[in-house]
Amino acid sequence: MWILFALTASMLFGTRAVLYQWMSQRNMNRNLMLCGVFSTGFVAGIAGMIVLGQGWSSWAQVLVGISLGVGSYSANASLYKGFAVGKAAVVSVLSGLPPLFVVLVAFLAWGEALNPAQLFGFCIIFAGILLIRYSNEISFANLQGAHWGLLAAAFFTFTDLMAKQSTRLDMEMFSTLTLMFGSGSLLFALSWLRNRSKTNLGDSTPCWSQRKTFFGGMAVGVTNVAGVAAMLVAFSSGGPTGLVSAIAAMNVMVVLLYSRLVLKDVFRRVEIIGISAALAGIVILRVVQ
Repeated sequence: MWILFALTASMLFGTRAVLYQWMSQRNMNRNLMLCGVFSTGFVAGIAGMIVLGQGWSSWAQVLVGISLGVGSYSANASLYKGFAVGKAAVVSVLSGLPPLFVVLVAFLAWGEALNPAQLFGFCIIFAGILLIRYSNEISFANLQGAHWGLLAAAFFTFTDLMAKQSTRLDMEMFSTLTLMFGSGSLLFALSWLRNRSKTNLGDSTPCWSQRKTFFGGMAVGVTNVAGVAAMLVAFSSGGPTGLVSAIAAMNVMVVLLYSRLVLKDVFRRVEIIGISAALAGIVILRVVQ
């Protein structure tokens, strides 16, 4: 069952990435847009807490929830900074490393080891993800933005681990979402207030109003909060931390499908091999579950 929720999270995160790509072509303040994205999660979390009577039973739970928000904010900020100053291909490859880090930390911190079949499936999925992300030309002489990509990977790893920790502390879902997205939206709001004059593009295109930007972000936020919720359910359903992280990272395939069907990009051979490897890994995990 956890595989189904992990795949759902992957598809939702992929849809979010597609929407991010579309909105990045519009002249808007990115921090305000992301504040809207996180605000949707905050509103959903508050509503769920009120309806279901959820809350927090310890300061440890509160700390983990806030850590999720800080980690997610930092990961997104690092990723966008990397795309702004470096090569997208380099940043994309490095930001795809979290599943590997998650497996290592989960083993060291919680003794969460994969059996041989699961490890084989993980390796195939991870190799497929890297092949897809590595499909653009990259050379060691062209590594601009690499440090931002690595920083994004570190924060994405931290976020996945904190998400798992929230289930280990038996945190209720909506209370987790409230803290995560509440703290994240606050940080993006502060970033917007500090740099409110900056937009994605130049003055050559009409600028979105603040109202349109914020509510556009809230619309995108539906896919984000739903993806996080699905990932939390995958963790709480017994999904190994590293495997859930790896499957969720397959959201890049949704972006590839969008680029093929909508943008009319042609798949490269290495991308086809990567997609096939990732799907084969999922089949292996499903058989051995």
